[in-house]
Amino acid sequence: MSEKLAAILAAIQTDPGSRGLQRLFTACPGDFAAACRSIAEHPAAMVEVVTGFFIASSDPPAFETDGPLGSVFLIRALAPLLKHIGCLAESGYAASLRAGLQAAGLTSQEVERRAVDPRTWWPGGTHLIAIERAGRANDGRRYTMRGREILCAEENDAGFGQLPATCATIGIGDGGNEIGMGKIPHEIVAANIPNGDLIHCRTATDHLIVAGVSNWGAYALAAGIFLLRGVKPPPGLFDPDRERAILEVMVTEGPLVDGVTGKQTATVDGLTWEEYVKPLVRIREILEARA
Repeated sequence: MSEKLAAILAAIQTDPGSRGLQRLFTACPGDFAAACRSIAEHPAAMVEVVTGFFIASSDPPAFETDGPLGSVFLIRALAPLLKHIGCLAESGYAASLRAGLQAAGLTSQEVERRAVDPRTWWPGGTHLIAIERAGRANDGRRYTMRGREILCAEENDAGFGQLPATCATIGIGDGGNEIGMGKIPHEIVAANIPNGDLIHCRTATDHLIVAGVSNWGAYALAAGIFLLRGVKPPPGLFDPDRERAILEVMVTEGPLVDGVTGKQTATVDGLTWEEYVKPLVRIREILEARA
């Protein structure tokens, strides 16, 4: 792994919620660089992103801000570089994704084309990425970090485990209960994550990115692809103020809620905005630094 890729990964692998992630950070060495290369080196990458983690106990019950915000960032960052990148969006958070993409400057036609039903995933895609997407545990159920079963009729695994070998899969998560975490041995999650024996997602992906906040993993993946392509990000992409403005629109239009506090606020995982954007700012500094 290059020095800059290693620095980008280090920027997102802090554990602000003290979830016991340190051992998970090191469980799949090389996966971050491999995920970046898988997309950056593909001559005609066609990527779909799936997200959505439902919080039934929130006010109102809704999908959380971690995941959708990172998905919008990844799409607006990589759309100019790839043959295609879009979202597989269910009705529960499709409105927030459309609003976020529009706020990011995409046309209404692009938003409508990118926000589609997961059941329409087409087999010609080259990559499927899950960002903070609840996955099934060993008992076939989905769980929150507190061990509460997630009951949301809309959520499905979007074809993970049933895709052709030509389609690479990438999982981005921050707790052990998300799609992709099945790549980590069960005993590691059970020993390090509260309720890990119950909540550990059994669905693995080809590459796994574990971050302190899942949105951070999306920031890092985009940055790694820019770095490997030798392309500078467009001005304003890694801008905390722009990111907050987009999140505010998504929270209102979704609605979306903070996954930790359960409140309909423009925050992520209960963090202050200043704490949340530290990795975003650090990644920008790494990309702007001279070789």
